Amino acid sequence: MNEDFILVTEGLSKEFGGFSAVKNVNLKVRRGAIHALIGPNGAGKTTCFNMLTKFLNPSGGRIFYDGRDITALKPAEVARLGLVRSFQISAVFPHLTALENVRVALQRQRGDSFDFWRSKSVLNRLNGRARELLADVGLADFADTIAVEMSYGRKRALEIATTLALEPKVLLLDEPMAGMGHEDVDRIAALIKRASANRTVLMVEHNLQVVAHLSDVITVLTRGQVLAEGDYATVSNNAEVRQAYMGVGHG
Repeated sequence: MNEDFILVTEGLSKEFGGFSAVKNVNLKVRRGAIHALIGPNGAGKTTCFNMLTKFLNPSGGRIFYDGRDITALKPAEVARLGLVRSFQISAVFPHLTALENVRVALQRQRGDSFDFWRSKSVLNRLNGRARELLADVGLADFADTIAVEMSYGRKRALEIATTLALEPKVLLLDEPMAGMGHEDVDRIAALIKRASANRTVLMVEHNLQVVAHLSDVITVLTRGQVLAEGDYATVSNNAEVRQAYMGVGHG
């Protein structure tokens, strides 16, 4: 297994009652890269993602993470290995503050569960790290804001902060820019760039423009199969890729 690649699939496939949602996908995610998995709606991106994070079992093929076959592992087991997923639907506690949300994630990372009985000194140590993570995602001024009162884009930034609290080696993002306006898209793109400084990022996205200047490698899926792969210039100039997006636009 080539050590340059941290996440590799061989012949990954998934059938639902005779329908092939994903067919023979060979994916190689380079260590330290931002890799985007894109394609029109219904291309099989989310099914692929769910198999990588073990929320779905493949019908065929194998998944390797850091040289280890993880095909048979459970979601919690791959998360403990450092393959951590941020959910498409915001997964924060709505009635806790931003700081409290990140602190809960830090407690989980330490294996302390929800140990609110802990001494004040331990909680204060967590507060320091929590504030660092909030600053990393541009939320330093929102530490005491209740999550439900935050804008959609800031909620997504908070969700990424809670995911980073788990210290992932590979950060898996499921349509992190979905439903955002231009300003929020730019902010989250910059945040993903920062988050990738010492880790690998794999993101599912359907909008080619969103990943254009963010991704090192783009894999285009259509009808469950890999259509093209390469940098933005390579895939955006591919006639088959343009054809796949015809009629569905870039939205």
